[in-house]
Amino acid sequence: MTERDLVHPPSVTDERHPSDLAEILERVLDKGIVIAGDIKIDLLDIELLTIRLRLFISSVDTARKAGIDWWETDPALSSRAARDTLAQENAELRTRLHALESRIGAEELSTVGAAEEERHP
Repeated sequence: MTERDLVHPPSVTDERHPSDLAEILERVLDKGIVIAGDIKIDLLDIELLTIRLRLFISSVDTARKAGIDWWETDPALSSRAARDTLAQENAELRTRLHALESRIGAEELSTVGAAEEERHP
C-alpha cells in the first residue's frame, strides 16, 4: 500500500468496474424505466400552474412492447408518416377540387340553359 492510498483511500466509485454502467444501461433499456412527477403551483387555493411530467426511458423494442410507437406516426419524426400525411392531404384537396368543379359546371349549365330560354322563350 502506498502513501497515497493511505491519504486518499479508494472511494466506492473507484471500485466499480467499467462494465457496471454498461450493465445498468442495458438493463434500463431492456426493461424500461418510468419517471413521473407533478409540479403544481397554487396561490390562495387558486391553481396557477400544473406541469405533469412523464418520462419513459427504454429501447425502441421495449417501447413497442409497451404499446408506445408515436414516433412512427408523427410526420415530424417519420418520413413514412410525412408521406402518408401528404398523400391524405392531397386526396382531400382532390376531393374538394372535384366537388367545386362539379358545382361550377352545374352553375354554368344552368346559366347556359337560362340564356337559351331567354333567346327561345
